[in-house]
Amino acid sequence: MHAPSVKVSHLAFSALVAVLPMSRRLALAASRSVRIAFGGLLMCASVCPARAMDGGEIARNGTQAGVPACASCHGDSGGGNAEGGFPRLSGLAEDYLAHELDSFADGSRDHEIMGPIAQGLAPEERRALAVFYAGLRAPPPDGTPQPDDTAYDRGRMLAQTGEWTKALPACAQCHGPAGQGVGAAFPPLAGQPAAYLAAQLSAWKAGTRHNDPLGLMKGIADRLSDDDATAVAAYYAALPVTAIGGGR
Repeated sequence: MHAPSVKVSHLAFSALVAVLPMSRRLALAASRSVRIAFGGLLMCASVCPARAMDGGEIARNGTQAGVPACASCHGDSGGGNAEGGFPRLSGLAEDYLAHELDSFADGSRDHEIMGPIAQGLAPEERRALAVFYAGLRAPPPDGTPQPDDTAYDRGRMLAQTGEWTKALPACAQCHGPAGQGVGAAFPPLAGQPAAYLAAQLSAWKAGTRHNDPLGLMKGIADRLSDDDATAVAAYYAALPVTAIGGGR
């Protein structure tokens, strides 16, 4: 199966970027590789023949159909970008990564940038990317700011014991005691950018992300205050990364 062509104009991409928070727009603008990826590659979409590519090639260079390189936002090693809120991909479980790409493609996980990107990839290309990133070593956190003691302690309490007076189970019950993740359904949280984790909790609460098992995260996010969501995100962002995807 050949990858479908992606007809995304510069104007359309500019409109997509315009809805991002300013911090993420600045992170994108600062990356020369992003300008190349969303310029030359997307302009190439109407004239370049589409063909399937391996995961590493897509991650580094994008596709001839115009899908930009994953490395443009997620980094050359897949470690993510804490300042821009782009998550770590390296070392995550293959099935989880494939599921999330499929969710972006079918709209069950709504995102203004990742939706068009995933839709521009053939199913086998999405799986190839999942295989590639699952096989990478998870890098250590790079310059992750440490939360203040009050936020850290609150986040740790929610993560490790929950708050049963609010019917909030401990995050560790599903995501593991060190936030390392469990299987394809419960991804790693440790070492992910705090801004990314907080944004996902907001997405569950708003209903723009609804691809979790049994709708568990919607109920949890609804019972978290904004301060608690920020605290638990900061706690997990400060934890060391543990690879679970079979990374080398």
